[in-house]
Amino acid sequence: MSIVRNIDILGILREEQEMRLRGGLYHQTQIKLCYNSNRIEGSRLSEEQTRHIFETNTLSVEPGESADVDDIIETVNHFACFDYMLTVADAVLTEEIIKEFHRLLKSNTSDAKKTWFKVGAYKTRPNMVGDTKTTAPGKVQKAMRDLLAEYTKKSTLTFEDIVGFHHRFEAIHPFQDGNGRVGRMILFKECLRGGIVPFIIDEEHKLFYYRGLKEFAETPGYLLDTCRSAQDAYKKLLAYFREVGS
Repeated sequence: MSIVRNIDILGILREEQEMRLRGGLYHQTQIKLCYNSNRIEGSRLSEEQTRHIFETNTLSVEPGESADVDDIIETVNHFACFDYMLTVADAVLTEEIIKEFHRLLKSNTSDAKKTWFKVGAYKTRPNMVGDTKTTAPGKVQKAMRDLLAEYTKKSTLTFEDIVGFHHRFEAIHPFQDGNGRVGRMILFKECLRGGIVPFIIDEEHKLFYYRGLKEFAETPGYLLDTCRSAQDAYKKLLAYFREVGS
């Protein structure tokens, strides 16, 4: 199944969002992107619970089970973040858009109550990804501006450009927390802007995704192949809704 560039995926998602259409491409994308992106970061909510929150604004748990409040809040926030992403999907990526993704994702969470945690702003404390160092807080703004200046000057976006940006964004790790989810929202947005079929990194491929990020500088193919596999899965979803033929 090949990429079909003349299919207006963004237009379809926006139309279904406006219609509040149940069961369509927008509906399924909201649930699958939210569930998988949050799950990669440790959320314990199931895909069915995520679906229930989206469809009914309630949460069902089995007797004797419990749900983390932040998992619930960040699920609701992720839905709002995706909706905002659709409004700016065809705009050139900016610091303001990226910071708004973070603000929407982390608002009203327990992190937001910490005085040193800056919701919608760059980190103030050093952080690491596993055992890998990231950009120091005092250097984040320049690093982000340099990255965006280089990236946004491209007249035509390629799949490789977008994945390469994702690697560099995650290496900077500009926010105190939420970088992975913001980064994957940017991936989806930039694919839509570039006329490229977007994709959702699923939780089952988390270890391949992490390996791809860690080893991108030496072996970019690991991350690119993981993202292409995820893109193939989204093409199947599109094919089901007959937006892309097989």
